[in-house]
Amino acid sequence: MIVKSGDADRYVERIPKTVVAALIFGPDQGLVRERAEALAKTIVSDLRDPFRVTELDEATLNADKARLADEAAAISMLGGRRVVRVRGAGNSLAGVFDTFLDDPKGDALVIVEAGDLAKSSSLRKVFEGAGNAAAIPCYADTAQSIAAVLRHALKTEGLTIAPEALDDAAARLGSDRGITRREVEKLALYMHGKKHVELADVRAVMGDESEIRAEEACDAAGEGDLPRLDLALERLWSEDASPTAILRPALSHFQRLLQVKAASAAGESVETAMKRGWPQIHFTRTTSFKAQVSRWSEEALLDACDLLFETEALTRTTAIPAEVVTSRALFTIAAMARRR
Repeated sequence: MIVKSGDADRYVERIPKTVVAALIFGPDQGLVRERAEALAKTIVSDLRDPFRVTELDEATLNADKARLADEAAAISMLGGRRVVRVRGAGNSLAGVFDTFLDDPKGDALVIVEAGDLAKSSSLRKVFEGAGNAAAIPCYADTAQSIAAVLRHALKTEGLTIAPEALDDAAARLGSDRGITRREVEKLALYMHGKKHVELADVRAVMGDESEIRAEEACDAAGEGDLPRLDLALERLWSEDASPTAILRPALSHFQRLLQVKAASAAGESVETAMKRGWPQIHFTRTTSFKAQVSRWSEEALLDACDLLFETEALTRTTAIPAEVVTSRALFTIAAMARRR
């Protein structure tokens, strides 16, 4: 049985009694763990209960293919339905689960956690094709879904959040649900004694000043704004930022510009192309980013990326001061932007 991504949370809360095993998979491993635990708790409230929860892994099942059926058929000493959790499952277990689902033993719920599985994955096909099993995908949150997650999590903590603060937080999070949960916990702790989250609160907890300065330097270089670039770099060096912490974001920035420029040349709107990548471009930078897409050609962006690659190699393989070559590269790119 295939479960649609948008229905996954509702399905986990009310999984049909006919389902004996669920495969939870996807690139967002934090969300995989969250949904696996939520599903397990519909059966067993305390997941540390050794009588009702058993944990297995791929290596164990490959070594003893009968172990799955044995654990699923086991009866708890203190009564109650059991949960069998299989961590780190891969395609090598497709045959094991195919055999089990053809003739399941016992009444335990088998919960299988896996990474990002392609549509052609044999393990995924077994669960999608079985009437008594479910395949539940876990993809990275979109800007809309991460906002909903944040609102709900903060509401649980008795907090409300200003719209601009929500936009800012959503732009910083979303690649992993586990990280998002931890950031919300940090924010709730920071807000002790207060009830309404403002933009300054989000930036105080989630903001990385060096990261913000690096983004500012990238935008200044992309726009050809030499005074702004000079100021951003001066602040970064005064904060003891490493050249790598500047060159890596710069390379990602110009590669992203190149991707959006190419998509735009193929007929896609700039706004749509910008939304497709992750992490989302922070809303305070969208105007600048669009202007840079218009300013640069694909050929020039390739030259900028090559320069940044070469510069990082120089910082690692020569005795030339890394701050000097990093600054020179960004000023060279800014000069290229001014000529556009």
